[in-house]
Amino acid sequence: MNNKIADANSALKEISAQYPQLTPQLKKAADYVLEQPVNVALLSIRKSAEAAGVTPSTLTRLAKSVGFDRYDSFRQLFQTAVNTRQPASYFSDRAQYLQDMASNNPENKVFFEFADSAFNNLEQLFQEDTRNKLQQAAPLVINARKVFALGFRDTFTCAYHFTYVGSIAFPHIQLIRGYQGTLLSELGEIRKDDVVVAFSFEPYTTETVQAINIARNAGAKIIAITDSLRSPIASGAEITFTLNNDTPHFFPTLTSSIALMEALLAECVSIGSKEMVSNINRFEENIRHLGGYHEA
Repeated sequence: MNNKIADANSALKEISAQYPQLTPQLKKAADYVLEQPVNVALLSIRKSAEAAGVTPSTLTRLAKSVGFDRYDSFRQLFQTAVNTRQPASYFSDRAQYLQDMASNNPENKVFFEFADSAFNNLEQLFQEDTRNKLQQAAPLVINARKVFALGFRDTFTCAYHFTYVGSIAFPHIQLIRGYQGTLLSELGEIRKDDVVVAFSFEPYTTETVQAINIARNAGAKIIAITDSLRSPIASGAEITFTLNNDTPHFFPTLTSSIALMEALLAECVSIGSKEMVSNINRFEENIRHLGGYHEA
């Protein structure tokens, strides 16, 4: 077995990194593993192969491609992950309550569908795996020469909010704006000791994918916030957060992205220096001095 593959998350990350080079059949197998890791743990190789639309030997080849001699050893990682997963009761209880409310109030069905999807998305976010990744990501942000926040179209909102809030405490965080033909000039500032925090969800914007390729070539570390390990910004990323963005609305929700971004900044502040606290105080004092806050 590949010594680097110590747990299910490492296996998923390795499959994501190899995904662009896989054959069509192996991509089908990879799609299944990336999207249904719990089923990998629970189902036999034959049942998983049927669900994935491939042969059992294809799943075995996929396992071997990431360093396993046998599929059973590969599957064992996912069984361990499922057995050690922390139950999340609060959000699921709230979601059940909302569903009951919706059934009793049919005229408010859309409102309760929104609420239900929001709780489900946040339940998926607030898991032990997310906490572990936040603890890995925060030192990268704090210790980087510069941190570039990147997102286009709807996810520009996430990148902007991350930069606005984050730069109050950490002035080395800056936003990639890409206005009026300046994108390449801004991306040209990225160096190997930098970090890029990127937001992108299907359908993935061409500008984001191209920008991440430039950042990778510069040697920067990528923190990818996306919806799948198949995402083009996940490949080669140092840390990848995969979020649910389901909603009854016609456009994917950013609720989980904003919550994750704020959780990441909170983790950064919790391990920050005294200088970071001074930065926050200085910002607030300056805003008050300029009359930026309305006094009631």
